[in-house]
Amino acid sequence: MKKDIIQVRDLKIGEGCTKICIPLMPECFQDLPQALEALSEIPYDLVEWRADYYKDAENEKSCREAIRMIRSAIGNKPLLFTYRTRAEGGLGSDDPAVYRSMVFRAVQSGEADLIDLEYGFLKGKEQHDTIDLLHRENAAVIGSCHMFDRTPHVEEMVRILCDLQNAGADITKLAVMPKTRTDVLRLMEAAVLMEETFGDRPCITISMGGYGVLSRIGGYLTGNALTFAAGTASSAPGQLSAVETDGIVRILEPDMTE
Repeated sequence: MKKDIIQVRDLKIGEGCTKICIPLMPECFQDLPQALEALSEIPYDLVEWRADYYKDAENEKSCREAIRMIRSAIGNKPLLFTYRTRAEGGLGSDDPAVYRSMVFRAVQSGEADLIDLEYGFLKGKEQHDTIDLLHRENAAVIGSCHMFDRTPHVEEMVRILCDLQNAGADITKLAVMPKTRTDVLRLMEAAVLMEETFGDRPCITISMGGYGVLSRIGGYLTGNALTFAAGTASSAPGQLSAVETDGIVRILEPDMTE
């Protein structure tokens, strides 16, 4: 199936090699310069600010200053803003009003290029309307779903990814937790089905934990458009370092990285 390519600044997601995203997770403004300085020695294509780890995230002034500092440090690299709720494994508030405020504050800053929008948080028309509003602010949307307790059947995983696609997310993302090796293969099967049959835009699929490492580096097999790799800190179980991930991608996808 023909796929859309999502261009964010100079980065084309869905074309060429698997892109590497580094999570940025400082707890306070004072820790931010050191975390940003470390990026200079790490291979990456885009940065994810995990604002739910930032203790002053709900303070508008502090949040605005932090996101401006991040933008200044990463230059023209794309910035993904994520405020992960506790319901999906993060540290952020599950209060709908707080969640909306954080998401729209980030996009209205003009510094965030992509916004992570949780599948479990919004449903139906509200999901469509929120994505439309984010698009009007010129932000691309990663529609995401995280399941830290299980790996569903292939059919359910494909349905979730299709739901996110149908809602208008520019990139779809599903992360699940395996309990067996078969669970990892099931997630990868769902990814291949999206790549070959149901998907018309970039897709991110992750099997977390030690069992699931192959899913993070197997984009050449499954069509996984983007993978998350640890810089100075890991945002999810099973993440390899960015240096390791970059080396493996260059071995497995040599024709795409030249």
